[in-house]
Amino acid sequence: MKNLIESLLVLFGKKPRRYLPEQQTPEVKVIHQYKRSQKLTREMLETVEQAHLESGKRHRWRNRRWLTLIAVNLLFVVSFQLDIQILEGALTASRFIGFHMADLNSALQVMLAFKQVLINLLIGTVTVFLMWLLLGGRTFCSWVCPYHLVSEWAEKIHLKLAAKKLVKDHAFHRGTRTVLYLIFALLAVVTGYTVFETINPVGILSRALIYGGSLALLWVAFLLVIEIFYSRRAWCRYACPVGMTYGIVGAFSPLQVTYNVKDCQHEGECIKVCLVPHVLECIKKGRAQGVEVGLGADCTRCGMCIDTCPTGSLRFDVKGLNKLL
Repeated sequence: MKNLIESLLVLFGKKPRRYLPEQQTPEVKVIHQYKRSQKLTREMLETVEQAHLESGKRHRWRNRRWLTLIAVNLLFVVSFQLDIQILEGALTASRFIGFHMADLNSALQVMLAFKQVLINLLIGTVTVFLMWLLLGGRTFCSWVCPYHLVSEWAEKIHLKLAAKKLVKDHAFHRGTRTVLYLIFALLAVVTGYTVFETINPVGILSRALIYGGSLALLWVAFLLVIEIFYSRRAWCRYACPVGMTYGIVGAFSPLQVTYNVKDCQHEGECIKVCLVPHVLECIKKGRAQGVEVGLGADCTRCGMCIDTCPTGSLRFDVKGLNKLL
C-alpha cells in the first residue's frame, strides 16, 4: 500500500523518493557494494552495447507497439469506410461488435458536464476500465493513442535538432498536468460543456483519421511545433488528462515493467528514450530499494526501455507471476 501511494503521488507530480541505504534490503545492499568495487570501462560498456545491437532486439517492442497502434486505428477507418460495423465511433466513444466502450477521461467529462450517468456510458466506462486495468493503464497511451505516435516522430526531429544545438528542451513541472486535470474537470461542472474534448488531440486525430480532417488539426500541429522546437513531449508529459486518468488505473494493474538491479550496468540509455524518465529513477546506481522494482503508475509500458537495455535488466512482468516474456 505504501508503494502504491508513493507511485500515485509521483504520477501527480511529486519528485521520486530517494531511499537511504539503510532502507534497502540486505540482498540489494550486497549487490550495490559489489558494483561499487567494480571499475567498468567505456570499452566494456561498448562491448555489451554492441552485442545487444547485433542481437536484433533493439526495436522489438517498438515495432510490435507501432503495428498494434496502427492496426487499432485502421480498424476504425475500415469499419467506417466499408460500413461493416466491427469498430464504430472513435477512440473517445465506440462500439466493438456491439459492445459499448468509452474513454475513461471523456466519460468523466460527460458525467461532470451533464450531471447524469447514462446506462450505455456506464457500461462502456466499466468495460474500458476493466480492460485497461488488466493491460496496464497508460498502455493506452503508447499502444493505442494516435497522438502518441506522431509525437514520437516529432521527438525524433527534436532530438536531431538538439544534437546540432539548434533547439533546447525546456521542462515544466510535472504537477502542471494535475492542475490542468482539475481545471478541466471544474470547467465541465461549471459550464455544462466538455471543454477539454474541444482540444483533446487524441479525439481530434482519431476523428480526423475516420471521418476526415478539420480545422482542429491546426491545434494538433501547434502542439507538435511546440514539442519539436521548445519542449520535448510537452503534451504527454506535462498536460494530458487522458494519460493521468489511465495512469491512476495502471497503478492497480498486474501488468508492469520490472527492473532487476543485479545485471544492470547503469549506462542510462533507458532513461534517454523514456517518455516518463522519472519512473526509471530506480535504475541509477545505488537507488534501487530491492533487487526487483516495479516501475510506477506513470509508466506507459511502451517497451522502449526494454528494447534499449543491453543486459535484460528491464522486462514486462505480471505481479505474482514469473517473467512474462
